[in-house]
Formats: sequence, structure tokens, C-alpha cells
Amino acid sequence: MKQTDWKIEGSGGEVIHGTTHEVDGESSCNLIIAHGFKGYKDYGLFPWLANKAAEAGAITHRFNFSHSGMLAGDGPFERPDLFEVATWNTQVDDLQAVMAHCTTLELPTILLGHSRGGVAILLAAGRGAITVDHLIPLSAPATCNPLSEKMQKTMLEQGFIESPSSRTDQMLRIGRCFLEEQVVDPEGHDLLTLLATVETPITVIHGEDDETVLVSAGEEIAKVARNATFTSIHGGNHVFNTPNPFPLDGAPSQQLAEVWRLIAQIIPN
Repeated sequence: MKQTDWKIEGSGGEVIHGTTHEVDGESSCNLIIAHGFKGYKDYGLFPWLANKAAEAGAITHRFNFSHSGMLAGDGPFERPDLFEVATWNTQVDDLQAVMAHCTTLELPTILLGHSRGGVAILLAAGRGAITVDHLIPLSAPATCNPLSEKMQKTMLEQGFIESPSSRTDQMLRIGRCFLEEQVVDPEGHDLLTLLATVETPITVIHGEDDETVLVSAGEEIAKVARNATFTSIHGGNHVFNTPNPFPLDGAPSQQLAEVWRLIAQIIPN
């Protein structure tokens, strides 16, 4: 499958780097993949899923959020300063920009988000910032604010909290703007209340053995959503037992293969 790299302007004028997996022949839909916290478009399962989706007829786009700290590569965080000021609003802005760049009215659009990316796609839909045909949150939390009271106090007092990257050994920061934004606009960050207004079909997928975001979060999302299904993946961890990096022609774990089976059912024939 042909891959094309691109970049567009995202939130605050910062750059969104993306990759599109082209389809051989007629396309049935657009599929957009949003990565999670400390993730990036080339991480682990995303290229593999994108390639499989393109083979199934979906023009598939994966991208780095403008404030992810990642640029076009898969090395260290080149812009930790942007990572520090990432918020839910910057991610919703980016999703709108990616939608405008990557989609056409002629084809249905599916949004898939992993972990924090899953929250972002649900939040954007709940706010009415985007209109899509299907939402697929993978391993997504059920809240916009996962911070403990102690973390919140530290963040507000010193302006940030530290968050190490085990992948790069960098010490990253989450800035107070992440929390201040939610204090100023609590209704706009009340994920479950917003989600209860969404008519779009939602396929919630979560690993049973996810220790990063407990499977109960997926159950909670599916419970409040109007039109949702929930599937727990037996033995699945936060990334569905997929190493990073993972080659396009790699043999998937049983868990990743099951995730793909569920996604494939959503892609129109």
C-alpha cells in the first residue's frame, strides 16, 4: 500500500504531521487514527492497523497531535515545550483540522482513538465539534481529568507536574493549563455527560488486563452512550500486547487480531 506523508497547521498554528495509507482501487470510507498520551502516529499497533484498514478499502490517516511533542520521526520528543501545554482543547482543534484536510463528503468517516486519543474523539463528538459516522475508542479513560488531588495541587502551585517517558528516558512536563482549562469550562470537559448526547454509533474496545486504564472505564463509556457496543479483549493489555516498534508485516498478537476483526466489521464493503 502506498503511503504519503503530509503536514498541516493545527492548534495554535503548530504543525500536525500525518501519514495517509492509500487504497488500491475504490475506497469505501475514511479512517482517522488518533494516538494516545505520549504516543505518536508511528507507535506500535497504529501503522499495522492503518495498513490493514487500507487493504480493506479504507483510506486511512494517522497523525501526530500538534502538541504531542513529536514531529515527523519516531525518536525522542523534539518539542517537549509543546507537550507541556497540550490540553483537550488543542486536541479537539487538531481533530477538526485533520477532518477538514483528510475527509470528503462523498465517503463516510470513522474515527479511532487510542487511550487519550479515544477521549479526544469522544469529547470532540460530544461538543459537536466534529460529525462522523462511527467512533472507535480503544483503551480509553472515562474522564478528562485522571489526576489525583495531590497532583492537581502540585500542578497549580508549581505550574506543572513531571511525567517521565519510559520510551525515551526524557522527563516531560504537564503544564497547569491542562487543569485550568477544565476548571474554567467544566461542562465542556464532562465527558460522560457530553457522551450521553451523541447519536453516532460507538464501538468501545478495551483489554481485560489493561493496567494503565482499567477495563471498567470502557464499560462506563458504553453504559452512558446512546448507541454503543462494548467488547473486552481477553488477555489484552493497554496496547493489546503489541510491541513498539511493530512491522507492517508482523504477526499480530491474538489480542490485536481480535481488535482488527472488530474494526474490519465496521469498514463498509
